[in-house]
Amino acid sequence: MSDPTGLIAQGIRTIDRGHTTADCGVLDGMVREQGVETIVVGLPFNMDGSEGPMAANVRTFVREMQKIIQDIPVVFWDERLSTVAAERGLLEADLSRAKRRKVINQMAAAFILQGYLDANRS
Repeated sequence: MSDPTGLIAQGIRTIDRGHTTADCGVLDGMVREQGVETIVVGLPFNMDGSEGPMAANVRTFVREMQKIIQDIPVVFWDERLSTVAAERGLLEADLSRAKRRKVINQMAAAFILQGYLDANRS
């Protein structure tokens, strides 16, 4: 999520993947509760810029999500190296491996959103 001004991204919750319909229901609740205007989805490009099987999986998930969350625009954003950046930040914060494992996805998501916010700042 971003702050109300759209300047700062922050992780608020990690959803452990289960059944797609249930996961999308949880996301829909979060979207409605937080007043989300745009959903930014990290797209895992290969290092050469091409899309591989994981990107296809993400696109499939988003198609299913849009059947439930129909009125919120979705933007795909390059997520290359977001986990690496998150890991580096957590290492610099001197978090133990167990603590890093608990928050790495949330931090990576915040990096993805921050990149989108920075690129679209008006």
